[in-house]
Amino acid sequence: MEKLEKLYEGKAKQLYATDDPEVLWVEYKNSATAGDGEKKEDFAGKGRLNNLITTLIFDLLKKHGIDSHLVARVGETSQLVKKVTMFPLEIVLRNTAAGHFCSRLGVEEGIELKEPVLEYFLKNDDLHDPFVNDDDLVALGVCTREDLAEIAPLARRINEALIEIFAKIGIKLVDFKIEMGRTSDGTLLLADEITPDSCRLWDQRDGSGKVEHLDKDLFRRDLGDIIPAYEEVESRLAELAKSEGIEVAE
Repeated sequence: MEKLEKLYEGKAKQLYATDDPEVLWVEYKNSATAGDGEKKEDFAGKGRLNNLITTLIFDLLKKHGIDSHLVARVGETSQLVKKVTMFPLEIVLRNTAAGHFCSRLGVEEGIELKEPVLEYFLKNDDLHDPFVNDDDLVALGVCTREDLAEIAPLARRINEALIEIFAKIGIKLVDFKIEMGRTSDGTLLLADEITPDSCRLWDQRDGSGKVEHLDKDLFRRDLGDIIPAYEEVESRLAELAKSEGIEVAE
């Protein structure tokens, strides 16, 4: 499939048209950002790792009956995806208190939540992606009640599946953000990416209980190099995928 003109460039990815109007070409970049883009740095190999990790996670989720927009990984940093009309929403699931949740509500980081928390944030850089509720989204025309009645249960199913996937490889899924969109026939799909950029992942393998980050908090908080952490996540996911009969790129 041929890559054509660039349609969009974000902080972590570039999006291109292809010769199939229903398929887009995604290129993962090496850049990492934090603080609404105020902090930015390039890390050699990050785009390749995030492409691999997203592909592995989407393939593993498919085993759980959850479809995504992924068509195929087609290069070190590239993949083909189904064209979807995206909701301008960050959909966040929290299992353990961390990050913005703690600063907003005065909660100590690391506290286990009594049940997963589903939150929505409007994608708007100028407004710093503000927190919104269901009524806000409907009143602003971002989505309908019917959309939310599909989005919320799908988000919770994804959370349950991801908790199980990461637990199998000794990683605690603290929280994550995802995006969704609809195909031309109206099907709701998981889209964008799931990577250590968009999840908080705490290593559990040594059993010490000490928080060992395997995610972008290493960059956000100046805790160390993200690449070894991302490599570890990719390696464990690849091992799991192989054990479940999924073809894995070498």
